[in-house]
Amino acid sequence: MVSLLCCGPKLAACGIVLSVWAVIMLVILGIFFNLHTAGLFEDLPFEEDDFSQDNPEKIFALFESVSYNCFIAAGLYALVGGFSFCQVRLNKRKEYMVR
Repeated sequence: MVSLLCCGPKLAACGIVLSVWAVIMLVILGIFFNLHTAGLFEDLPFEEDDFSQDNPEKIFALFESVSYNCFIAAGLYALVGGFSFCQVRLNKRKEYMVR
């Protein structure tokens, strides 16, 4: 019988903790980037010619692009957290199996 168990119980628990923290942090960052928070302006990947125009739309588009990237990364961390949770469940089931 093929086992889907590939992580130990401690590694799986660590994966859950890190995933929960990353999802919370990245969702909050995504919200703040979507609100065009001035404190996060230095984290934008802008160039010098972006400031030559009086039109701030290019900077706002950068804020939204980084916001979407944060939400995508949060989704990927949620998938890793789900995988870690499944590994914890498989480890618990393995403890109760008799050979």
